[in-house]
Amino acid sequence: MMNASGDSAGPARGALKAPLERVVIVHDEIDLPFGEVKVRLGGGLAGHNGLKSLKRGLGDAEFWRVRVGVGRPDSTDPEIVAAYVLSRFREPREQVAALIESAAAETERLVEKLDE
Repeated sequence: MMNASGDSAGPARGALKAPLERVVIVHDEIDLPFGEVKVRLGGGLAGHNGLKSLKRGLGDAEFWRVRVGVGRPDSTDPEIVAAYVLSRFREPREQVAALIESAAAETERLVEKLDE
């Protein structure tokens, strides 16, 4: 679903008349180690098909991102990378839960900042 998220995010943004700088996307990021969470406005798409879809649907890539580090496989082969990001986490359940909590907390901080 992430790879087609722009198909619904774009029309939703239009219906809500939301400025692009108020759009927040939470997504997996293989270029961050597992457990790391970073926030940024805009930036490159790094081959992320979901971000490409969002750029098409929203009309630009200058939206807020909560990047959730899931780590990278030991290969750059696109099929191996795709299988990695679509598979279940290999880390223990407690670490996955902590990652989700951290991502949620960063998202809340960002939304509160945008509301100031």
